[in-house]
Amino acid sequence: MSTRVLVTGASGFLAQHLILQLLAKGYHVRGTLRAMKRADEVRRVLATFDPRAKDIEFVEADLGADAGWAEAVKDCTYVQHIASPFPAVHPKDENDLIRPAREGALRVLKAAKAAGVKRVVMTSSMAAIAYGHGDKRAEVSDETMWSNPDGPDNTPYTKSKTLAERAAWDYVSGAGKGLELATINPTGIMGPALSADVSTSLEIPIRLMNGKTPGIPRIGFSMVDVRDVAECHIKAMEIPEAAGERFLATEGFLWFHEAAEILRRKFPAYDSKIPKMKVPDFVLKLMAIFQPIYRQTVTELGRTRKASNAKASRVLGVKFRTAEEALVASAESLIQLKVI
Repeated sequence: MSTRVLVTGASGFLAQHLILQLLAKGYHVRGTLRAMKRADEVRRVLATFDPRAKDIEFVEADLGADAGWAEAVKDCTYVQHIASPFPAVHPKDENDLIRPAREGALRVLKAAKAAGVKRVVMTSSMAAIAYGHGDKRAEVSDETMWSNPDGPDNTPYTKSKTLAERAAWDYVSGAGKGLELATINPTGIMGPALSADVSTSLEIPIRLMNGKTPGIPRIGFSMVDVRDVAECHIKAMEIPEAAGERFLATEGFLWFHEAAEILRRKFPAYDSKIPKMKVPDFVLKLMAIFQPIYRQTVTELGRTRKASNAKASRVLGVKFRTAEEALVASAESLIQLKVI
């Protein structure tokens, strides 16, 4: 019987790409969903890319509750813990994000330990590495660094990722000793959407191409292709030396105005929809008061956050697609799926 891998949050953007790569390598995949009513939809989407997806089994399990996790990890050799809240807007109470991220990670790890799972690979984020230091942040971040959750340039999301990853490492060095852990810390994930139910991370090309964004703020992000992040997860599961390690998954930093020009060049039919005017910082701050979606980005005004993929390239052997390739692949899929 083939090796069984549990993928948490199986309806998500990254999780679905990961499932397809696992199936292609001959693994038996089980997924978790917060609600089983989505099982047929997820199977249908994935089966359009790989007919073996029709046989994926699902278990209902929520990060906020104990129910389902023992069943989910049963007979699994590996766990890919991808599920974590990533809202488009800040919650009113930051603990609405922090609690499920941290407690959910611990639920998964404890269940994995009890079931005799060999290794858990957990999706963390650059948010756990490069935040909370204000203008004293490193010019290029690497895996030796940690975000300061009490620092000035945090959001509830960056705090949740930092505290969840810290809790995971504390667990496997204490009560969970013997369970192997590796974390993947991606930057902004781009790449091809598999369905019209698109990820929050694809809001960047959507907002640049949907004709509803009046101007371009002085904001940028480091980006990475979802297919490369999925490969990082699999290599971190398979390679013995990856146990106990963190890996940044990233490629290049693009300002929004650079991303807009790439999209304009590649998709000239969208020229009139892609904004050209630059928005002053104070306008975005004002917009954030009235439109919550912009509050996630105010802390990024004028800030570059670059990161190194040297460790993932060296240890995992991943050859990363460029940020431009990832962005263009996102847009191509969004056009094909009629999202934009």
